[in-house]
Amino acid sequence: MSRKIVVIGGGPAGTWAAISARKQDPTAEVTLLTSEHHEPYEKPPLSKGVLTGKAKFDDALIAGPKGIAGHNVVLEKLAVCIAIDRVTKTVATQDGKTYPYDALVIATGSLVRQLPPLPLGMPRVHYLRTEAHAHSLKRELDQAKTLVVVGAGLIGLEVASSARALGVNVIVLEVAPRILARVTDEQTGARIHQRHTEHGVDIRLNTGMSGVEKLADGRVGIIAGGETLAADLVVVGAGAIADTKLAADAGLKIDNGIIVDERGRTSDPNIFAVGDAVRFPGPHGLVRLEDWRHAQDHGATAGRNAAGASEIYKPVPSFWSEQYDLYLQGVGWAPPKPGNYLHRPLPGNASIVFQTDGPHLAYALAINAQRDIATARRLIERRIPIDPAALIDPAKPLADLLKVKAS
Repeated sequence: MSRKIVVIGGGPAGTWAAISARKQDPTAEVTLLTSEHHEPYEKPPLSKGVLTGKAKFDDALIAGPKGIAGHNVVLEKLAVCIAIDRVTKTVATQDGKTYPYDALVIATGSLVRQLPPLPLGMPRVHYLRTEAHAHSLKRELDQAKTLVVVGAGLIGLEVASSARALGVNVIVLEVAPRILARVTDEQTGARIHQRHTEHGVDIRLNTGMSGVEKLADGRVGIIAGGETLAADLVVVGAGAIADTKLAADAGLKIDNGIIVDERGRTSDPNIFAVGDAVRFPGPHGLVRLEDWRHAQDHGATAGRNAAGASEIYKPVPSFWSEQYDLYLQGVGWAPPKPGNYLHRPLPGNASIVFQTDGPHLAYALAINAQRDIATARRLIERRIPIDPAALIDPAKPLADLLKVKAS
């Protein structure tokens, strides 16, 4: 009898888990349950090309032009999962259907972190997580004059740059003393801040939102820094939280995410979990990641394991962001106690900065330096000993460091 594998969640983690499970065991019956009404799609374009009208969400289907069916996986759309029965090994959906499994993969992803004064669904207020969110925001952006963005993280700043491309006036509120404090060094963050300023974005640091009111003309009044900002639209970029409800209700181990081992297995040996929803063993303890590559690679690894493999997941995390003419990329694990940042001079509009951990490169962050960041990834993956002086010497090609023997 063929193995039945059910995957919950149509994001990149779930989609790659389903595809990889079917490749690992071509005889398996693999079913992907998605709560949305269309083929799984990539999320990064939502805050960029989809908002500016340069792309459509279905231009970037995760499974390719033939869809999930082209990989011999059954896709069940509008399948809202409401319960996992670990005794009978079944998944129940809101429409009354049940799906039996031999192995289950949970890829429920994350939910937007809502601000109580600006709840999801409030008129003129937007969060960005799905295709439906992006299209709703796009429709209103086309008619808006002023946008207030709450939060100067990657999503908030990407929305700001897209809105400026549409001619919308943008104010960004950030409670921290600088933008992108979680992902960039001070120098790189300052450069991105400057580019937003050059494009007319009003970024207000050390400024939290103290209140919200509905104005007489129907706009939203955001009270911040002692004044009321009249906004046609508000976009909240306050981060995300792991969607663990389904797993918690099933009695799986939860702690700021579904806890999994190095193979993606939960506290139930028949259930795996992947992507944004989980905490997994990283080099410095359990960690959650919310980037595209992690979702893809973690999903693929756990999908194969659900189908009979026994692979260990040891990622080198990465992320990217596009804002105006700046292509920001980060790769690696930042040290728990960051030391000095090592800046390597690059020509033109490019830059790259490194962090080391002992004799090895731990993390690299680049703007418009795709070739150098690709080399940095290989140095990290191969654990090649690094001479810090060589990292910052523009006369020494970065690729030459790959010739050093790994340790």
